[in-house]
Amino acid sequence: MRFWITLCTIIASTIVMLNASIAGETVGVRHFPAASRERGTDLDVTVWYPAQPGGEPVSLGDSELFVGTSAMRDAPISGGKFPLILLSHGAGLAGNPQALSWIATPLARQGFVVAAPTHPGNTGPKRSAAETMKLWLRPADLTATLDAIGKDTVFSDHLEQGKVGVLGLSMGGNTVLAIAGARVDPRLLAAYCDTDLLNASLCQWLRQSGVDLHAMDLQPAGRDNTDERIRFAMAVDPAPVDVFGAKSFAGIKVPVAIVNLGRPGKIPTTADASGIAKAIANASYATIEDASHYSMFGECKPGALAIIAAEEIGDPVCDDGGGRSRGEIHAQLIDMTAAAFTRALKAGR
Repeated sequence: MRFWITLCTIIASTIVMLNASIAGETVGVRHFPAASRERGTDLDVTVWYPAQPGGEPVSLGDSELFVGTSAMRDAPISGGKFPLILLSHGAGLAGNPQALSWIATPLARQGFVVAAPTHPGNTGPKRSAAETMKLWLRPADLTATLDAIGKDTVFSDHLEQGKVGVLGLSMGGNTVLAIAGARVDPRLLAAYCDTDLLNASLCQWLRQSGVDLHAMDLQPAGRDNTDERIRFAMAVDPAPVDVFGAKSFAGIKVPVAIVNLGRPGKIPTTADASGIAKAIANASYATIEDASHYSMFGECKPGALAIIAAEEIGDPVCDDGGGRSRGEIHAQLIDMTAAAFTRALKAGR
């Protein structure tokens, strides 16, 4: 009898574990509006989260160039409380939250809620060169998102108190450094496109759009955007890094992880954060040497190169830096990111 009781207990425990594992594999995605005083409008926020089975299958980030990532729209959220990661996207082709589904989805699968506002004017038919360069509005978007998700009826009861991190890629990396405490120098921002040495593609777009940074009111760029609720920040190929006041990095009090994509000496100057990492008291720095700045884009579809050539897309968005596939580079970056946020937001539970 004791044998059968023990066996039944083991079977029951196994079933519970299997159910938990299956539930953990489901990632839900929802959208909600976040009121933005700075923008004078609502932000569209995309949220990935650990979910129970249910919802409608969707593919996020799918385009004529890039492979999408699967999730379940409006699936019921899993029970429990989870750390929150605020995610900031870049500009241009990667200028929306869905373009970062490849990293947001596995983070949700590992027990994080990931919330990403769409930064207005950074992509799509309403893309604006002038709005894109208003860098000070981006950290405010993250703050507005944090305010809103804490009141949202779906998520508010499932967020772990005091466990908030930020993750940003490319211009999103600039954003997370700013919300962690770095401050832009308006004079450096105004002079950013005086030459094309820092970012030829961006500066050419500004000129074509008739935007003169010297003529813009950039004084708000120098303000303090620190949000004291942030406990950890991670920036991947942050850009532009050459517009921050050098002394402001001493004011960053939270741990920061910085990852550059590429070999030292081959990393674009405007994204090379090796010096910044040395200036931040509690920062780690790593590189993925066989990657490129474009490795943060989704995996390219067959035929993407032909489309890039036909549509005269100037940036080599399907090019990586070495022999590995983009999928393999993504897997490494996902592992690095998940490990960093687990140490920062889940330790000591």
